[in-house]
Amino acid sequence: MKRASALLSLTALLAASVSLSAQSTQAANDAQPPAQIGNNLAIVLVSPHIWVQPNYTSAPFSRMAFGGGVSSMGINMQVALLANRHINLRGVGNFFNYSLSNLATNGFNVNGTLNLATAGASVDFYPFPRHGFRISPGVLFYNHNLASASMTALGGTSFTLNDITYYSSQTNPVTGTGSVRLNTQNPAPTLTTGWGNMIPRSGAHFAFPFEIGAAMIGSPAVNLAFTSGQVCADPQGTLGCINAVGNAQFQSNLLAQLVKYQNDLNPFRYYPIVSFGVTYSLNLRGQPNRAVRPQFPVRP
Repeated sequence: MKRASALLSLTALLAASVSLSAQSTQAANDAQPPAQIGNNLAIVLVSPHIWVQPNYTSAPFSRMAFGGGVSSMGINMQVALLANRHINLRGVGNFFNYSLSNLATNGFNVNGTLNLATAGASVDFYPFPRHGFRISPGVLFYNHNLASASMTALGGTSFTLNDITYYSSQTNPVTGTGSVRLNTQNPAPTLTTGWGNMIPRSGAHFAFPFEIGAAMIGSPAVNLAFTSGQVCADPQGTLGCINAVGNAQFQSNLLAQLVKYQNDLNPFRYYPIVSFGVTYSLNLRGQPNRAVRPQFPVRP
């Protein structure tokens, strides 16, 4: 009788141990973190079904960003679309206008305007998506960057063309126009690098990108023309004056001077690009890090 009681007690103790062990194993399984499957899918085992968690932070064409800032090309506006984990497709536009008046230079009184207007696109490649460093080849498909001016040489003021000194007539001062175009290569290839992802792979909404590089705009084109007035050999005009428009010798010296100006500008065929600003990204479909239950049970 005592032996039967001891055997029964031992059996109950073993059953309790097995039950506690099973409960501990189940709790440990429930506490396990999601298992990663590829880059865009994670699962959490919750008996008896599987919860599926899409990762929209790097799904193609699932996110878009808008932003603005300042750059060496003017006020900057950008839009970006997520292509995949490593690549964004980005469009950019810049504009800026600035006018100046009564600027004295080389014997002339100048009134001018700087007009900057560009639009382009680039492919932003992020070799390390979580860290924001990128390399961006692209193109400026619209470039209307130029500086233009009107000028007047007051009577008796001297200026030099092709090493020849002329004096603006006291009674009929010379006037003219000039321009420098920064778009002889249009479209213009661009290459930039920078830091800061407009569409953070962490799922954050705000970013503060910085960019530096250059656009291959070609050699700037300079133009200078006199539209009216006379030039003289001395300030008072006593040694004789000629018309600035139509005189062969004067026009020849003007063309020679333009060649010198052009040679001075030829090395500046690369326009520097420096920009920084703030951007905001949004989700086009789905929500990052949101779990959804499948339509049918899936056993682990």
